[in-house]
Amino acid sequence: MKKTVMIFMGMLLYLSMNAQCVLSGTIFDETKKPLTGVSIHLQNTQMGTTSDAEGKFRLTKIPKGIYTIVFSMVGYETQNHKIELSNQISDLTIQLKLSVNQLEEFTIESTRADEKTGIAFTNVDKSSIEKNNLGVDLPYLLDQTPSVVVTSDAGTGIGYTGIRIRGSDPTRINMTINGIPLNDAESQGTYWVDLPDFASSVDNIQIQRGVGTSTNGAGAFGGSVNLQTNTVNEKPYASFGNSFGSFNTLRNNLKVGTGLIDGKFSFDARLSSLKSDGYIDRAFSDLKSFYTSSAWFGKKSSVRLNIFSGKERTYQAWGGVPYDSLETNPTFNPYSYKNETDNYWQTHYQLFYNQQFKEKWFANIALHYTRGYGYYEQYKTDKSFYEIGVPDPVIGGDTILYADMIQQKWLDNHFFGTVYSLRFQPNEKLNLVAGGGWNEYRGYHYGRIIWSEISSGVEKDHEFYRDTATKRDANVYLRANYDFNEKLSFYIDVQERLVSYTFLGFGVLSNDSVQTVKYNFFNPKAGISYSLSKQHAVYASYGRGNKEPNRDDFVSSRPGTYPKPEQMDDIEAGYRFRSGKLNVGINIYYMIYKNQLALTGKINDVGNYIRTNIDKSFRRGAELDLKWQIHKRLSWAGNITLSQNKVVQYKEFIDNWDTWSQDTIEYKNTELAFSPSVIGGQELTFNL
Repeated sequence: MKKTVMIFMGMLLYLSMNAQCVLSGTIFDETKKPLTGVSIHLQNTQMGTTSDAEGKFRLTKIPKGIYTIVFSMVGYETQNHKIELSNQISDLTIQLKLSVNQLEEFTIESTRADEKTGIAFTNVDKSSIEKNNLGVDLPYLLDQTPSVVVTSDAGTGIGYTGIRIRGSDPTRINMTINGIPLNDAESQGTYWVDLPDFASSVDNIQIQRGVGTSTNGAGAFGGSVNLQTNTVNEKPYASFGNSFGSFNTLRNNLKVGTGLIDGKFSFDARLSSLKSDGYIDRAFSDLKSFYTSSAWFGKKSSVRLNIFSGKERTYQAWGGVPYDSLETNPTFNPYSYKNETDNYWQTHYQLFYNQQFKEKWFANIALHYTRGYGYYEQYKTDKSFYEIGVPDPVIGGDTILYADMIQQKWLDNHFFGTVYSLRFQPNEKLNLVAGGGWNEYRGYHYGRIIWSEISSGVEKDHEFYRDTATKRDANVYLRANYDFNEKLSFYIDVQERLVSYTFLGFGVLSNDSVQTVKYNFFNPKAGISYSLSKQHAVYASYGRGNKEPNRDDFVSSRPGTYPKPEQMDDIEAGYRFRSGKLNVGINIYYMIYKNQLALTGKINDVGNYIRTNIDKSFRRGAELDLKWQIHKRLSWAGNITLSQNKVVQYKEFIDNWDTWSQDTIEYKNTELAFSPSVIGGQELTFNL
């Protein structure tokens, strides 16, 4: 009897499994670009899913029958499809039509890559961001993407963090938020500590490796990271989150939103607080931020205003840990003064207007303004009175040249401008985008002595330097994508960029003087892609990038000895495989540099590395990226980069005071700093 029951139950299980269907497919927009984050729902059931970064979706264990499938996404018209599921697997191809809300998406798409541009890129969707977002800075959410290495001064991923792509530092990685430049105009770096918990307001991210597409701001020399926050939540929501971890790390945030009101209005807001003691001694972080976004949607236009801000107070840990202390005292911090802190406040304002002209023309313009203000405080031993512009005091007949002092170095800056783009799509094969931007930066640098061991001649808050800097940056670009047929696509992208920088620096006779440098850069790019089948595709691209030196490079030199601008030719080729369970990407690259500003090994007083022009250098390598859905609940993702990063030839001239001449040291095939030859990572995920 028991055996009969077991056989009967087995038959029922077999029939039940046999009666279940799988529904899968791919969703595109009107330009045949895959759509990420589309909601797929079987009407009158609890079954649903969303499309992935390739526009693909999959629903399993669906009983046979007739269903109405609802495809919806903010910015696109909702579509209902009636289908009878009788086969075990049904594949669909869905094309969603643009609605008015999608207009503001064009602000982002105008500078983003897709699989037809022949560029190496990775998309990170909202679910991936939320899964890993426990309060760490944004670079730590990208550390599982190819060729990425992240660092943290405090050792916790909170506070000052850094990111490198293919060995290129943050000054060579172009960062944008909704298409608006984020890199500091002078230093060209990006400081995520100024925008703590910003990832909680980000909807999706695209990382481009290499030169990438034309974008606004400083030129991309190792990669681009494009963040998008401009999306609409259709339904009202409110959430309060808390995260607690090692080293007394605590993150609190509150998020609220109205949803879409009358199909026209929306408002979203976030308030965050992060605190951590840090892994490195005394390297605490005390961070606060907020984000607000208000939007209005008309029939063929939309307006959005974003205001977000961050305030940070961190104990300085940028001095690093000496090599001989790594094993015995890995938490060592060379700074011990109680208030050796960095204090900064920054607020961003972004205003977007999007307009559709008829069916084939789309335009957008954005105005932006960023206000930054703050200082870092340092205890300096044996600081000279000459350096702070005070006569050497005489005490008891002795002339005092040096004394311990506490200094504050201030930065007060304004960054404002506009970015714009115009898209014309005359047919399904051709897509044209013309765009550009104009930005101006005004920075005020000054230093104060707030305490001196010997106060003679040193007034309270004595100002020992003050200088200003103005930088203007303008660019225009034209980009065309053309599909010869369903398999072969070509894209071309040309950009003209003008830069003018005025600053106070060393004069020819060593006296300080106001100086101006100007540059005119032409950056062409082209790519081709060919689809071998629905699952297999190959691509290739070429791009040139030009980049001006940063502030430290200029103020450390004199007219006639200014460092030269960098130039890089980037050649890439790759292969992509996409299936329901396995995605594979292989990319090879060869980045050839002319006058790359390479690190010398020396650092300045705030831990920044000093650079010099290298005539010839290169980065070349291969990137492998895999994603495997092992089981419906279990997935594995991994990537590895194998590379060579070399200085071809460099001559260093060193003053020889014994012979009153210069000695020459020649370097050949030297490794570029911070450029490991092997970079890899993997992640195993089990969904409950």
